[in-house]
Amino acid sequence: MNMIKIACLGLSGVMLGLFLRQVKSPFAEMISLATCLLIIFYSLTKLSSVFGLVNEIGGYFTAQKDYFKILLKIIGITYVADFSANICRDAGYSAVAGQIEVFGKISILAVSAPILLALLETIHGFL
Repeated sequence: MNMIKIACLGLSGVMLGLFLRQVKSPFAEMISLATCLLIIFYSLTKLSSVFGLVNEIGGYFTAQKDYFKILLKIIGITYVADFSANICRDAGYSAVAGQIEVFGKISILAVSAPILLALLETIHGFL
């Protein structure tokens, strides 16, 4: 049921934005940004159940807790980069959106370096 509310909110924001864009109103971009912010704030209220699930899953990885934390950081970087790049692209700043995506990919590579090194050490141990 919550997904239907969010879908309606998103579609209403898009329709209002399209209408205002036809009238050449400067508020069209603000409606888009406000819609995005409302949806992300509503999403943040759902994080408590996600954190509970993450803690439960983390209990199964007692020996490799650091790798699990890295995986969570990678997921967070992906969501933040994608969300902010989409807002920039929607506002007409595709170059900025591209740079955010590039920085997100580099950040993921930097954060995942310990996992990559552990994998290479394991492969080297078999050879």
